[in-house]
Amino acid sequence: MTDTNDTFDYSQTLNLPETDFPMRGGLPKMEPELVKRWQEMRLYDKLRASAAGRPKYVLHDGPPYANGNIHIGHALNKILKDVITRSFQMRGFDSNYVPGWDCHGLPIEWKIEEENYRSKGKEKPDLKDPAAMIEFRKECRNWAQHWVEVQSEEFKRLGIEGDFDKPYKTMDFKSEARIAGELLKIARSGQLYRGSKPIMWSVVERTALAEAEVEYQTYESDTIWVKFPVAGGSEELADASVVIWTTTPWTIPGNRAVSFSDRIAYGLYEVTAAENDFGPQAGEKLIFADALAEECFAKAKLEFKRLSDVKASDLQGLVASHPLKGLGGGYEFPVPLIAGDHVTDDAGTGFVHTAPGHGREDFEAWMDAARELEARGISSVIPFTVDDAGFYTKDAPGLGPDREGGPARVIDDKGKKGDANQAVITALINAGNLFARGRLKHDYPHSWRSKKPIIFRNTPQWFVYMDKDFGDGTTLRSRALKGIEDTRFVPSAGQNRLRGMIEDRPDWVLSRQRAWGVPICVFADADGNVLMDEAVDARILEAFEAEGADAWFAEGARERFLGDLANDPKWIQVTDILDVWFDSGCTHVFTLEDRPDLKWPADVYLEGSDQHRGWFHSSLLESCATRGRAPYDAVITHGFTMAEDGRKMSKSLNNQVFPQDIMKESGAEILRLWVMNTDYWEDQRLGKTVIKTNIDAYRKLRNTIRWMLGTLAHDAGESVALSEMPELERLMLHRLFELDQLVRTGYDNFDFKRISRALSDFANIELSAFYFDIRKDALYCDAPSSKRRKASLQVIRTIFDCLVTWLAPMLPFTMEEAWLSRHPDAESVHLEQFPDVSADWRNDTLAAKWKKIRTVRRVVTGALEIERREKRIGSSLEAAPVVYITDPALVDAVGDSDFAEICITSGVRIETVAGPDDAFRIDDVGAVAVVPALAKGVKCARSWRITDDVGSDPEFPDVSARDAAALQELKALGRL
Repeated sequence: MTDTNDTFDYSQTLNLPETDFPMRGGLPKMEPELVKRWQEMRLYDKLRASAAGRPKYVLHDGPPYANGNIHIGHALNKILKDVITRSFQMRGFDSNYVPGWDCHGLPIEWKIEEENYRSKGKEKPDLKDPAAMIEFRKECRNWAQHWVEVQSEEFKRLGIEGDFDKPYKTMDFKSEARIAGELLKIARSGQLYRGSKPIMWSVVERTALAEAEVEYQTYESDTIWVKFPVAGGSEELADASVVIWTTTPWTIPGNRAVSFSDRIAYGLYEVTAAENDFGPQAGEKLIFADALAEECFAKAKLEFKRLSDVKASDLQGLVASHPLKGLGGGYEFPVPLIAGDHVTDDAGTGFVHTAPGHGREDFEAWMDAARELEARGISSVIPFTVDDAGFYTKDAPGLGPDREGGPARVIDDKGKKGDANQAVITALINAGNLFARGRLKHDYPHSWRSKKPIIFRNTPQWFVYMDKDFGDGTTLRSRALKGIEDTRFVPSAGQNRLRGMIEDRPDWVLSRQRAWGVPICVFADADGNVLMDEAVDARILEAFEAEGADAWFAEGARERFLGDLANDPKWIQVTDILDVWFDSGCTHVFTLEDRPDLKWPADVYLEGSDQHRGWFHSSLLESCATRGRAPYDAVITHGFTMAEDGRKMSKSLNNQVFPQDIMKESGAEILRLWVMNTDYWEDQRLGKTVIKTNIDAYRKLRNTIRWMLGTLAHDAGESVALSEMPELERLMLHRLFELDQLVRTGYDNFDFKRISRALSDFANIELSAFYFDIRKDALYCDAPSSKRRKASLQVIRTIFDCLVTWLAPMLPFTMEEAWLSRHPDAESVHLEQFPDVSADWRNDTLAAKWKKIRTVRRVVTGALEIERREKRIGSSLEAAPVVYITDPALVDAVGDSDFAEICITSGVRIETVAGPDDAFRIDDVGAVAVVPALAKGVKCARSWRITDDVGSDPEFPDVSARDAAALQELKALGRL
């Protein structure tokens, strides 16, 4: 030590923060290094070993499609899953995350056709040839495997921890065998059947579609009003026509009935004048719903008068002629009027054109009436009027193969309208049965893959019954509805959404007419009766386990599987493949049940809200069909990510945000923080402004952690008993107790935003701007023996452990970096558990007192902020304000505290009277007023406090008594 204090550098005697933890994270460089470290140390295996014997908590991964790089929706989804599994892992569970992929289906098949054949001008191979089929499937398999590997690396770059070495894939041989086994279980239970129903059909893709594969887009349809001449009935109605309205003129050849409702008032109307080029003429009689008649006549430019009421009893049993009668020598059959619950008078005519081969409600109304119609001699057979390519068949006389120039077409290979509508309209005009025509823009179903319109067509498919008794008084529908009631939904609205879908859904159509997938591996006779033979089933499953589903398509497969039964020609090998939603609906079987490191049912499924009609739905149906309950105990849904202006992200709008770009520019932690700060169960927004906001929030949090690390560099690990700690330290421990409850409850409730916001506010407001700000003086300047300093270091040590572990599931890279900086010999923060927080830390009385103290402090801080702004003081330590308090409760709270230290001033004087009129006040704290004043005394050269005891120690004449005592202690320890 020098003899002249004016040259002595007191900063060397202060315990200023020291850390190698950088202020800037450098996340794009740091994160890949940590990913590599975790892989090299085999963190996943260590997590499993450390959790051995703990209760299992299983989040079952909904499989993304193995086709292309990940997008922002994948990032949102996987981050949420990662946070859940990590949070349970760090709270005493064995929470094993096994990623999975959906590998079958049309998009991959299309991609292979495009890249390997169409783009090269090559013909697609004839898949009826077994060798060609297996080679084509191999190409699909290789494509899917490529994208599984690409997406795996992208997910790991996001910080996702899981068993990427052994994920599940629907195309694994074992998976295909288990999918086939589930199908055979359903078949053996009598729930699988081949039926003929109108299903959604993609002409472009030549396959049936499930509800989950359809989206609605605006579409302009031709609309027509069509007359059905009454062919019998009362004398009054004998020469009248029933009028229908439809947006699908092409379905008219498939018409077999007209539906009405006994809840609607109908009337008989006569045309009195006509101004149209075609359609009804004066004197014609027409039947309409009264509520719609005027609108319909105006559309046809007709004048009219009402003749009489038409009762439902008049319509019941009535028969009309088909409006195309005579075309191509066909349509000679009667068209009965039948009652239908789906008929309303909200739009149209009050009558519904019923083509049972082209609509679900039409089909149901027709089948409800079928027995009665057969008794009346009216055939209930449903025609196949449109083939898989959208052409009319022989069941549409005059429009099908017998038509000059060839059959008319509904939709062509490119998804464009064909000539079917116009052909029908022309035929109706020629028959004198077109009442009016128009166009309508409305929502119409499109394939979500091809983005092209679809049609409803009657075709043989394989179905699972929704309402057939299993033999125990339950049906698939009742089991599924019970499963929904027993499931926890987050948010709760998901329960009603899924329930509504199950209540209204038709039988489950399983078959697809493609090549890449698991086959419907059954043999059936011409009537659709499935062969039930355990030996045959066993041979199928054994082959699938060893060779995959390719075995079904191999040369000699029929003989191999049927054995002695191969000589019976009635058993036909089904060549359809399973809907990919059935594949993914079975993942709970070959993942949860088959892996000993998991369990069935899953604790939780988490996917986007569109999966109420997708994976949640198919998994529920499959599990209820084979196991009687849902495969999950809870279902969490998230919304979709929109552009910053609220519009949907799209390539055409150039407003897409790619996770790869964010990781490259800012780091995966910024993406993860964004996810944590959103109301993820609703649609979220993402763009440059949102990213910048999260970057700023991350920097503040990182700086708080950095300051703690720097301060803890001086921590000797000493402890102070709770009873001997200053109030401020006990207050912070109380806050940790409260936050521990909030954090654990938040993770239990999957309310990550609540946790993130609470911890962010705690770090920024309660730590950086309050506790740390107050304690910096003691931490930097107090003597080594200071109990206040020791207690503060102990509390900061505890805060660090809590904050870093609590945040580790959310920000795994940063918290790993921080933990290893503090504990360089540790393996990983992710192998830690959340700290045990003592109930003894809870002190509600103390918290209430300090709430009052902070209320008064807020007024003082506000007054000093003005003084700084006006440059009357440079630092709050230059001040010694006078604080006027008229509320006795506030006076009591502040009275026994070192309020100057709390306000970070060199002095404070408390007056228990009202302050002067010009004193500083805050509106919501009327009982407190502050008059700023300068501190009196001398500025300490070490702590910069202004006191009247500077120079009390002659050896250190320019420091306060407190600082001189600290320097003497450091000197005695040989540290000066």
